[in-house]
Amino acid sequence: MSSSEEERERLKEEYKEHYRRIKEAKERLKRTEQKGKIAQALNNMNTDELLGSVDEFLGKVRERVNLTEARLDVAMDGLEDEELSSTGSKIKQQEREEATQKQKAKQTLQQVKAEMGMLYSEIEKHADEIQAQKTIGTKKENEDSEEPTTE
Repeated sequence: MSSSEEERERLKEEYKEHYRRIKEAKERLKRTEQKGKIAQALNNMNTDELLGSVDEFLGKVRERVNLTEARLDVAMDGLEDEELSSTGSKIKQQEREEATQKQKAKQTLQQVKAEMGMLYSEIEKHADEIQAQKTIGTKKENEDSEEPTTE
């Protein structure tokens, strides 16, 4: 490299460094101005007005809380009254439910008995078809006769 090119590169780096410093200085100035504005706003702020608005806000919140608690109390009292008045109807409702369950149980039992009767009839019919003799539940005409055999 020639000396002029070296000189040119050196100046270029100096300019870059110079512009970086200028940019950083501008950023520091901007942050300082913002801090100053914030500090001035805090100094200019009227604390009496601020405290007054906070007190007003808290008063509104307390009022809403009290109103909500009152509504809740009224609703809870209403529920308790309903529970007391519905205790008698609950007993009647339970009795009705028990009667319904008993009726359903009877119907189921009758259905099972009917199915068992149909099953027994089918077994007898099938036994007649294959000409099988009963060995259980039949009366012996003669005790001396031979015992029936099943095939």
